[in-house]
Amino acid sequence: MEPLSFEIRHAGCLAEIADDLARLRITVFREWPYLYDGADPLYERQYLEVYLRSPQAAAIVARDGGGRIVGASTCLPLADEAGPMRAPFEARGQDLRRFFYFGESVLLPAWRGQGAGVRFFAMREEVARAAGADFAVFCAVRRPPDHPARPEGWAPLDAFWARRGYAPLPGLTCVYPWQEVGTGHEVPHRLDFWGKALGAAALPERIVEDR
Repeated sequence: MEPLSFEIRHAGCLAEIADDLARLRITVFREWPYLYDGADPLYERQYLEVYLRSPQAAAIVARDGGGRIVGASTCLPLADEAGPMRAPFEARGQDLRRFFYFGESVLLPAWRGQGAGVRFFAMREEVARAAGADFAVFCAVRRPPDHPARPEGWAPLDAFWARRGYAPLPGLTCVYPWQEVGTGHEVPHRLDFWGKALGAAALPERIVEDR
């Protein structure tokens, strides 16, 4: 299989690939553990508007040999994110300008196992540092181990994230709703935050005190 090529799409150019981002999200996030039912393009567009409005948002785009977008990974200043993602940091008195939020990483199945995940994290960190951020954070959906949709043999990405230098931020969670497969309506989901210092400054004690 031919190697993937990667590029950074900064704010101002994201609208050009919004339809591709929506397509990838609808396809990939239907899988476990997100079980996202994003069949409505208007619903999907509302989510992406957060990135389209942010002057420092970016997407790392992966293309196949024919130039087709087969994967993408998004990021933006935490201050520009939706309220549920900002809320736990605001509640702890944090300066949101110091944080960059890493959104989804989506890659079509045929292209997995080629190191795209590593590139996505490295290039998003490059964007965050260039924007002056001290820390990178992201969150992962919490699912019970006995969930009926959990595939046999599935393993979380905790070890992969830890190898990239990220660690869970105990007690730092948010609730975000999305349409879940099989429900026909939005369902609130609990997400747990992970974080990493991007430079010499350590993550603030208020968000790692329980680690």
